[in-house]
Amino acid sequence: MKLLVVGASYRTAPVATLEQLAVPPAELTRTLDRLVAQPYVSEAVLVSTCNRVEVYAAVSGFHGGLGDICAVLAEQADCPAAALANHLYVHYDAAAVDHVFRVATGLDSMVVGEAQILGQLRDAYHWATGADSAGRLLHELMQQALRVGKRAHAETGIDRAGQSVVTAALELAAGHLDGDLAGRPALVVGAGAMGSLGVATLSRLGAAPLSVTNRGADRAVRLAESYGATAVPMAELPSALSTVDIVVAATAATEPVLTRSVVARALAERAPERGPLVLLDLAVPRDVEAGVAELPGVEVIDIDRMAALLADGPAASEAAAVERIVGSEVEGFLTWLRGADVAPTVAALRGRADDVVTAELRRLAQRRPDLSDDQRAEVARTVHRVVQRLLHQPTVRVRQLAAEPGGDQYAALLRELFDLQVPQTSPVDTVPDVVETDPTPSTGGER
Repeated sequence: MKLLVVGASYRTAPVATLEQLAVPPAELTRTLDRLVAQPYVSEAVLVSTCNRVEVYAAVSGFHGGLGDICAVLAEQADCPAAALANHLYVHYDAAAVDHVFRVATGLDSMVVGEAQILGQLRDAYHWATGADSAGRLLHELMQQALRVGKRAHAETGIDRAGQSVVTAALELAAGHLDGDLAGRPALVVGAGAMGSLGVATLSRLGAAPLSVTNRGADRAVRLAESYGATAVPMAELPSALSTVDIVVAATAATEPVLTRSVVARALAERAPERGPLVLLDLAVPRDVEAGVAELPGVEVIDIDRMAALLADGPAASEAAAVERIVGSEVEGFLTWLRGADVAPTVAALRGRADDVVTAELRRLAQRRPDLSDDQRAEVARTVHRVVQRLLHQPTVRVRQLAAEPGGDQYAALLRELFDLQVPQTSPVDTVPDVVETDPTPSTGGER
């Protein structure tokens, strides 16, 4: 089995395309089932956030696996695969490992260094585990990615250089509001992970009064009570919009919540001297309807705009330190992978030797029925010992050679020389009984 990553992110696709590809939680299990039902895909983990939709897969062939994954993504987006081609990136084997580790450390995030992606990777891994789509190879890859991500944040200052998407978005919003959010009335639409981080961050920045609205009123009430905010019924959204300066929209709705008509009504009730109404749309699919940005007195900051404004990222020294960690960890994983890949071949070779010895001992027993049990046992021990000594050095050496770049050729040569039939299984010997968890909350970052 080989590793394959196929995806689209804020780097390669506009929000409209990410909206098409986005997989809501209710559809995650079904989509994972569709992936592993494909002929060339045996394992799959699906990451779907506001900034990326990626499939990590174990495949039996590159071209077949790529075609299978693209077909599922095209079906999810309800468009021809050719229409997605320009927005997708593909990473295979070593490049796939490098990409996953870069994602885990926050190097590939819109806000470079943000730690929330770790929680989102953990959640994706748990979904795949629950759907039984993460097999032996992806179990190992995901657990190592979570470990590498935590190592990068523990050993470097990437946390200080990076921030959450919510924090970065609010800093951009402050630029439209005299550079300070303190004392500015604010509204958060959505009480999920991103909405919760929005309320917490606005509260920390001194925005007030602070309001929360959500389709599920109970969640809005609980979140508001935690931060001394006010819960507003969703039916009163236009009135609430007319009284605030900044809105963080982060729902899981499949259709825009802040439509042109709703925002226009709010603007009609809003006092002209209040200045611009700043709308931060952190949702995919978008919460703010496209036409809203054309209304006078409104500033809309969405994922596309943030990607352009946040292109510089953290200090180069911090990113470089994380790059070095990723490089060493990728090489370590590949070394393990190459060594583990030859294990089934070595096992098959030893199995073939055992079969030959067993057959010859059976023939000896038929030809020499006069031998005592002790004599037969001594002959068996001697023959087994000779075979094991003959195989020891070659199998040790092939493991060493297989751990080097291009080492897969040695396993292939063994299979050819001894006509070994090796099942096409993932190289990991055991599946972990307990899924590794990560203490980082899956809030903010790439929603």
